[in-house]
Amino acid sequence: MVSTNYAPEHTGIGPYATGIAEHWAARGHDTHVLAGLPHYPSWRLDPGYRRVWRATERRRGVTVHRRRHSVPARQSALRRGVFEGSILLHGLVAPPRTGRVDAVLAQLPSLAGGVLGARLAARHRAPYVPVVQDLMGAAAAQSGIQGGGRAAELAERAESWVLRQATLVGVIHETFVERVRAMGVDSGRIRLVPNWSHIEPTSADRARTRERLGWRPDQTVVLHSGNMGLKQGLDVLVEAARRDPGTRIVLMGDGSQRADLARGAQGLPNLDILPPAADADFPAVLAAADVLAVTQRASVLDMSVPSKLTSYFAAGRPVVASVAAEGGTAREVLRSGAGVLVEPENPDHFLSAVRRLAEDPLMAAELGAAGPRHVAAHLSSEAGLARIDALIDEALGGTGR
Repeated sequence: MVSTNYAPEHTGIGPYATGIAEHWAARGHDTHVLAGLPHYPSWRLDPGYRRVWRATERRRGVTVHRRRHSVPARQSALRRGVFEGSILLHGLVAPPRTGRVDAVLAQLPSLAGGVLGARLAARHRAPYVPVVQDLMGAAAAQSGIQGGGRAAELAERAESWVLRQATLVGVIHETFVERVRAMGVDSGRIRLVPNWSHIEPTSADRARTRERLGWRPDQTVVLHSGNMGLKQGLDVLVEAARRDPGTRIVLMGDGSQRADLARGAQGLPNLDILPPAADADFPAVLAAADVLAVTQRASVLDMSVPSKLTSYFAAGRPVVASVAAEGGTAREVLRSGAGVLVEPENPDHFLSAVRRLAEDPLMAAELGAAGPRHVAAHLSSEAGLARIDALIDEALGGTGR
């Protein structure tokens, strides 16, 4: 596997790449991962890797080959290009020593990782299978990143080349299919492989968790968990806190926009910015909130589907999605039955939905209960990993090697 993101990263693509690799290792496969250094979602290098240039680790039966790369604290098209270029250069100069390779799976959106995966597969004459978690060309165009217009064109060209080298292409959501086809990939080679929920339901006492976090029983708590980047458009939650002092808004996580959000939150006692919860505590914190928020800029349509949704659904709390109605995120929320949509970048509409749920506990409970049902029916880890196994098996010609 080639995946820039890998454990100990605990949010975003990392948990899925780690889950797949450890699943393969547990089944007895000699599993290797070419990975970057841990840096997400903070976009700061993990302190434990500050002196690491190259390293080979054994993690739960998986051989992980680390290669150093740049880590841009602030996002722009140029900085992203340097980030990708450093991954590509180091991977080309020092490819992993793996022995015989049967198949190569690459986790995109890292274009550099996609190129490295295609080259490794070609060298070993093995099937190459990229799995599209985000679309980089669309991301450059839709996320609001500085210099994104020209970067979108260049990224889509590189993305098209990477995908056209594939034996099969996995996509995590059906809204990606048309863009992948437009890049020259025959629809007969595209397979749907949705992500899964990687958290377990919590048994923690909800009232005690709220008390520990300082959340009053009579206060409506809205929680956003995950990356604090440009595409999330989290300013809408800062403004919501400003307009309704009675609602507590909690932003939990890290990312390139964290400092800007903290500056905007000054003077707002009802807005908390918290670090990511520990893995063991994460399900309890999600379940302790009254509403779970997912937000995106209005321009975000088909570039990504937030990985946080699988965790939100498992938590059993209602979701309010401030996202474009025609995008993949909206489609996933409606499919789950676990949330409501509001117009993106509109704090008044967002607050109206939150108040409606606070005033109608039966509706909130019904939406919350739909999430775990959706996870059990469609988003279990067993089902998700089985889809990946089937994808690789098909790429191998059904040999099951």
